[in-house]
Amino acid sequence: MNKIKTLFSATTFALFLASCGGSDLDVAPSGVLTEEQVSNSKNVDALIIAAYSYLGNDHYTAPNFLWPTGNLRAGDAHKGGNGPGDIFAYHALSLYQPVVPDMESFPPDLIDLNNKKWVRNYTGISRVNSALAVIANAPDAIEDSAAKQSELRFIRSIFYFDLKIHHKHIPWIDETMTQDQILLTTNSDLSDQELWDKIAADFEFAANHLPQTQKDVGRASALSAKAYLAKTLLYQAYEQNELHQVININKDKLVKVVALVNEIEQAGVYGLFDDYANNFLFESENGKESVFAIQRSLNDGSPDGRGSWPSALNAPLAGGFGCCGFHVPTENFVNAFKTDQQGLPLFDTFNDFNYDKVTDAVDPRLDHTVAMEGKPFKYDENLIHGGDSWARAPGIYGNFTAMKDLEHPDCSCRGQNGPFPIFSLNTPLIRYADVLLWKAEALIELDRYDEALPIINRIRERAKNSTGKLHNASIYNIGSYTSFVSKEQAREALRFERRLELGLEGHRFFDLVRWGIAKETIDSYLAIEALRKPYLADAVFTKGRDEYLPIPNQQMILSGGLYSQNPGY
Repeated sequence: MNKIKTLFSATTFALFLASCGGSDLDVAPSGVLTEEQVSNSKNVDALIIAAYSYLGNDHYTAPNFLWPTGNLRAGDAHKGGNGPGDIFAYHALSLYQPVVPDMESFPPDLIDLNNKKWVRNYTGISRVNSALAVIANAPDAIEDSAAKQSELRFIRSIFYFDLKIHHKHIPWIDETMTQDQILLTTNSDLSDQELWDKIAADFEFAANHLPQTQKDVGRASALSAKAYLAKTLLYQAYEQNELHQVININKDKLVKVVALVNEIEQAGVYGLFDDYANNFLFESENGKESVFAIQRSLNDGSPDGRGSWPSALNAPLAGGFGCCGFHVPTENFVNAFKTDQQGLPLFDTFNDFNYDKVTDAVDPRLDHTVAMEGKPFKYDENLIHGGDSWARAPGIYGNFTAMKDLEHPDCSCRGQNGPFPIFSLNTPLIRYADVLLWKAEALIELDRYDEALPIINRIRERAKNSTGKLHNASIYNIGSYTSFVSKEQAREALRFERRLELGLEGHRFFDLVRWGIAKETIDSYLAIEALRKPYLADAVFTKGRDEYLPIPNQQMILSGGLYSQNPGY
């Protein structure tokens, strides 16, 4: 819990800058600091800390751990909970077709979770822009102003990246704009590629002006900025038309991705944990594999802390938790970990039948990712998953439990708010394994797939050696690839590897959209999973629509008709 000094208790410090006109209003408002009062290095740093803290000021209704939009829509997880009406908006994500611009219309919640996430992202951007404006207006009073601007622009474009992968066409608002300009800004002022350019420019500025490493854990560094820049360029390289079809893969962007990852590797700061498990344990957070993570905390002086509220619904009903059984891994996802005699994935046949722990060999990462009946939960051989007794609605969703975002119920990092167990377990946004796989992906698309082979094998070898905490719960068999005979084979291996290595971490759906294969992948998933889970019988993924969420209806109204809706909505 080494978290950017005492950053989260500082969140209450001077976030709001006020200026009022008129003789009756020329009085210093109580509890609000003026721009002049915060225009020094110490106070600007507090504004930066407040911007960082907003990354962790999320919730299961508007999470920055993207399990609803990244896992449910990808076919890797079912919503879970007590049935379709229990947060119906997330049920709609699993069925695709019910998603509409006015998600406030969904009973019984009557809350527009799509709009709520949008508002939270732009609130975070507003915090950043306010702090950047303070620096711009008092450059001589601010020590290391370029570094401070860099951290703020880094944080800002994390919010923008999230908005971009969810909505594609978004309004860009920065610290240079007047209120009148903001009111006239639309989500079509910038093209798809121009928006990516804006996001990339923020990360590039940060990479050029920040130190390679930071003394305070959790702060952005030049290396974490290079990682986000590489991720942005990778997404941008897959150029889309207005119906979200990939029409070109920009090789120049991919070359830059490889170069950036090379620079990150050569710095020698990051590495893979020897044991995959350490990525998801409280005691090893902020270790060498963490490139950038949301710093979670409890008992930090704020009312509820900035713990793992996005996962507050996701713990099982039993095992010492008590609530609430959301985020249930699918049969399709579990089956993907099965391996053949050589320890390689069953690319074409993995989902022909359901995994049987007595007879089927699996990649060890299954037991780091999914808890299931008869196996230890979170590496504790005395805490055995109880199957249906641990689930909320096993007849609808099954009884698997996703583990990566949860900790042991006896962890010192646990907190409780009513029935909800929360933890101060960090949320990794970028792991070093993810960075290495970006390089492998870029190399494959550049027809340099022989160079990608050792990267993928390195990650698989780490997985092979990560069985020490698993108590022999399964038959483990994982091997390396001897060669790739074609670009297509290498691409298939890379895409499968991302699913296994980053499983249930919120990336999968956005990978599918980036690659332009969301429709065919999800149709294949639904063809079988709907037979296993009848609630999916009405699920329909519409190509050219469901790759992105709609612009929230409330935002369309507030724009006065200036915003353009995404296709199909």
